Amino acid sequence: MVMSKNVWCAAAALVLAACASPFGAGGVAPGMAREDVLARLGQPTRVVPLADGAQRLQYSLQPLGQSAWMVDVDAAGRVTSARQVLNANDFNRIVPGEWTRADVEREFGPPARVDGVASWNGPVLTYRWRDLQGADMFYWVYLDPQGVVRRAHPGMEFRDRLFRRRS
Repeated sequence: MVMSKNVWCAAAALVLAACASPFGAGGVAPGMAREDVLARLGQPTRVVPLADGAQRLQYSLQPLGQSAWMVDVDAAGRVTSARQVLNANDFNRIVPGEWTRADVEREFGPPARVDGVASWNGPVLTYRWRDLQGADMFYWVYLDPQGVVRRAHPGMEFRDRLFRRRS
């Protein structure tokens, strides 16, 4: 089979994009210098200050992607941990009545969307993620008007293709 020049160019562009994207954050290891992380992954979505001069470099693929990498760096500029946090285990750490919007965004990065619904008096943060079976999912975090988490739960993300008419 002969592939066209355009197909080869598109494939090469995808490979190069993958090398520069947070999907490659798995290669970030404890002890790595902050500068090396930036060289490998580029500028983070956000930099969040942590205790004792540490920082969290957030690499989020929201609103369209389904992963968010948190790279924690100590005050000396060395990586202490790197992990993908949009998963059931990490979402289960959210404690309604205790966590605030700042806690949620520190742990998961910016949401894909912030919505309001008629049946809830406050914003709803929506994160896109993929479960262990590969299903496309949403995770909704309901905040009260003061920004405190009141409830949080997963739900299926149904794609438009499931509802298209067959021609």
